[in-house]
Amino acid sequence: MSWLGKILGGTFGFLLGGPLGGLLGAAIGHKLDGGKDKYAQIESDLSPGAQHRIQMAFFTATFSVMGHVARADGRVSEAEITVARTVMNRMDLSEGMRRTAIDLFTRGKQPDFPLREAVEQFRKECHRRYALIRIFLEIQLEAAFADGPVNLAEERVLIGICDQLRISRFEYHAMKGRLDAAIRFARAYQNSSYGGHRSVPPRRREDTLEDAYAMLGIEASAGTEEIKRAYRKLISRHHPDKLLAKGMPEEMVRIANEKTQQIRKAYEVIAAARNL
Repeated sequence: MSWLGKILGGTFGFLLGGPLGGLLGAAIGHKLDGGKDKYAQIESDLSPGAQHRIQMAFFTATFSVMGHVARADGRVSEAEITVARTVMNRMDLSEGMRRTAIDLFTRGKQPDFPLREAVEQFRKECHRRYALIRIFLEIQLEAAFADGPVNLAEERVLIGICDQLRISRFEYHAMKGRLDAAIRFARAYQNSSYGGHRSVPPRRREDTLEDAYAMLGIEASAGTEEIKRAYRKLISRHHPDKLLAKGMPEEMVRIANEKTQQIRKAYEVIAAARNL
């Protein structure tokens, strides 16, 4: 049974306080109180209770912050709503979890959404699990890309989030470039799970190869060993088993699976072009 299923069934022995606990509690109709501390004690190991806490924090932050990013430019487009629904579909959420995710997205759109407090708690709950933090940011970037290039209002919000999560501007822009290429690459192979209804024109073979290099974060002039290192690094970073062990919700691991498949496809395209 998922962590949310346990909460809905009233059989949970772990609680999440702070702003994320308040958001999640309101979404599912429970009062989640993590104790007297501003945020409940962060455990350094992954006991069942600690893992459930991280799962709760990741799920809550992902969909509520996604709603806030979508609202950054003053309105929420149909494409952004579609991306949120697409993420839910890719996760194959149960009906209860889907309702909760929609409610969190809606709460994130509100003017009084406590963005800084929510992101700060998420960072503390992750307890230096940077793989989870990167995946979280990738999902937020994907939502921002839903209706075209990231605009200035969305950029300001995303950079502010990066500052709180201790992600450098260099890494942010590198991640943004890889995702932009991944959206084009996915469309070239008729994978509609990326980018909502974003319109991407047909790609020429040489353009697709260029996107494959960009997805791995390397130049077309890179040597064979550099290509292999970049590929192995990204595969390791998005490996579903590793992310699950670090506390990613099982439902969200499906997204990591998709990302590893895309990384492999990009490498295959490069390997075929170079006869590796």
